[in-house]
Amino acid sequence: MKIALAQLNFHIGNFEGNFAKMSRAVAEAKAQGADMILFPELAVCGYPPRDFLEFNDFIRRCDAVVAQLAELSQGIAIVVGSPSVNPRVEGKDLYNSAFFLADGAILDVVHKALLPTYDVFDEYRYFEPNRDFHLVHWRGERLALTICEDLWNVGNENPLYPSCPMDELMAQEPTLILNLSASPFHYGQAGERLSVLRHNCERYGLPLVYVNHVGAQTELLFDGGSVALRADGTVYEELPYFEECLRVVDLAEMGANSPPPGPQPREKYDLIRRALVMGIRDYFGKLGFRDAILGLSGGVDSALTLVLAAEALGPEHVRAVLMPSPFSSDHSIADSLALCANLGVSHDILPISTLYETFLAELQPLFAGKPFDLTEENLQARLRAVCLMALSNKHGYILLNTSNKSEAAVGYGTLYGDMCGGLSVIGDVYKTEVYALCAEINREREVIPANILTKPPSAELRHNQKDSDSLPEYDQLDAVLLQYIEHRKGPREIIAMGFDEELVRRTLRLVNINEYKRHQTPPILRVSPKAFGMGRRMPIVGWYLH
Repeated sequence: MKIALAQLNFHIGNFEGNFAKMSRAVAEAKAQGADMILFPELAVCGYPPRDFLEFNDFIRRCDAVVAQLAELSQGIAIVVGSPSVNPRVEGKDLYNSAFFLADGAILDVVHKALLPTYDVFDEYRYFEPNRDFHLVHWRGERLALTICEDLWNVGNENPLYPSCPMDELMAQEPTLILNLSASPFHYGQAGERLSVLRHNCERYGLPLVYVNHVGAQTELLFDGGSVALRADGTVYEELPYFEECLRVVDLAEMGANSPPPGPQPREKYDLIRRALVMGIRDYFGKLGFRDAILGLSGGVDSALTLVLAAEALGPEHVRAVLMPSPFSSDHSIADSLALCANLGVSHDILPISTLYETFLAELQPLFAGKPFDLTEENLQARLRAVCLMALSNKHGYILLNTSNKSEAAVGYGTLYGDMCGGLSVIGDVYKTEVYALCAEINREREVIPANILTKPPSAELRHNQKDSDSLPEYDQLDAVLLQYIEHRKGPREIIAMGFDEELVRRTLRLVNINEYKRHQTPPILRVSPKAFGMGRRMPIVGWYLH
């Protein structure tokens, strides 16, 4: 039997576009002699559809696409993910389902049993878990058809779930495991995912064919990496990361002793770079925008964001605006101009000094002689945001936010100033990781001027300002943030690891008191196991320091 893996980039709610893409894939799979084609989890409507699932019309349109696909299933079986209605009064109204289509009809429907409700997942909000386990019988094969998380509780090792679908199905003697997945990217996910899939093969002694989404759905990024594994867990075929791909695997050849393909490179910063570029490109493409604008300060964060945007959209679709204030250094302007020249990006220089002095003059009677402080610093950031948003509105640009994760964590940013934008490109990238990404970009040639990477970080909102005036050194800060945010270690645990107690308490206090700021930021492209946004839900008024 030959099985086509259709690793495609779907658009949530774009039923016509999604069907057209699947229709072309079916035709291509037939042309390559495939007996079956697999599409990912909830491919019909895109993943995650979220509260669209509460609209009856949305579900009817999903059903209509499934019926259209069934008509295409003459001569090839089509396996596709879509929501389906729960006929029982008890429980949730919907199942997360896999439809098995063959001979022009729906041959079988299998429902997802394990519904992740943690981090970025919220499936139990919408779906009823499956409790009826059965195989799909087709052309002499007994297929264990599973959906994503159903394979992530191997041997009941995951305490989140009361059952292990594959343990239930093994009593019926399956010959092959199929899995439709929507597995979001983070920089460690590819290795973890492959380990889980191998564990299934080794435990059950069965070959496995797995298909995953690729593409971005706002902040969620999907890397593809669909794979076919032999019964011993060795890789027979792995599809590329961050690319649409259709590939046919032959089950007869999977049983042979041919050497496995070499592993794809999984270097952290290469993966993050490719993920962010894909995230920018899909955010613009799926919203129907082409052009981006950002403020270019001469610092490392805006430099990195500009490079990624130019790679994603093309330099002709990116506009950089330099907005020097009375506190901007000459080298910041020179470095920014050099970067724009290296990338071929157009730029404007729009000084804010006159605007700044005008505002100060108008506000002076109300400031009542108070000394220069954060107020004047924030005013500069907000004036820049006003200018950028004016250009965005006038020309139809999307403003890219350039704040990094370290700044977002401790509130080192100005609401309605440098924290504004339509998309946060590097908001899930710590400052130390920003420098590592820039080194990756400069590995073959100097794209980002060396001076941007070597000068001390500074917001340049007052004379001789450096980030270290207000924050710990970034290597120390990021190490504490990683333990608190990604690893969910409490203050006492982090201190017990050998971190300075004052550093820990100061850092955690800054994280907690700035939650209100993060609730007002643009969506953040997720590249880590724990990003700010939908996957980290904290109370704004929380107090967790002791």
